[in-house]
Amino acid sequence: MNHVTIPQDRIGALIGAGGETLREIEERAEVRLDVDSENGSVRIENVGDPLSGLKGPEIVRAIGRGFPPEDALMLLEDEMMMLDVIDVDAASRNKNDLQRKKGRLIGEGGRTRELMEELSGARVVIYGSTMGVIGTPDRVSMVREAAEMLLEGAPHGAAYSFLERKHNELKREELDYHQFSGGESA
Repeated sequence: MNHVTIPQDRIGALIGAGGETLREIEERAEVRLDVDSENGSVRIENVGDPLSGLKGPEIVRAIGRGFPPEDALMLLEDEMMMLDVIDVDAASRNKNDLQRKKGRLIGEGGRTRELMEELSGARVVIYGSTMGVIGTPDRVSMVREAAEMLLEGAPHGAAYSFLERKHNELKREELDYHQFSGGESA
């Protein structure tokens, strides 16, 4: 049995219209969710496959960190999928610095966050004082490294160049894999 506490303003996203999202998470992750809407506490009980059940708390945590439920449920699609949460507040000196750093991660009109998603293939959400990333370990690591560059004050161009280089490396590796395995490349 696990407990995850999520912000109260994310409880609606977790439950969904008429409890639809809650039921989908329970069914697909093979867990039972007990949500206390007063304090945002969610009790997660495994009722099926232990491996799927391990993803239940991560799905709840992802929704709590601002991901739409359909993105959080991606954690079930592949055992390699993972959630990483970067604490932007911990890298900030004060509230103004937190806002500035969040702004750097989001970028003008959301462009930086979008580029992180496009080039990494991961899902990226900035919510409250955190940045959440869902993807495979190599893609999550790529976004984390770019985010840390930006949080440490690197120019956006340097972070974009890093992401493009990593994106091209991943594409080459996938191409090599498909050629080596005799599979068709997309």
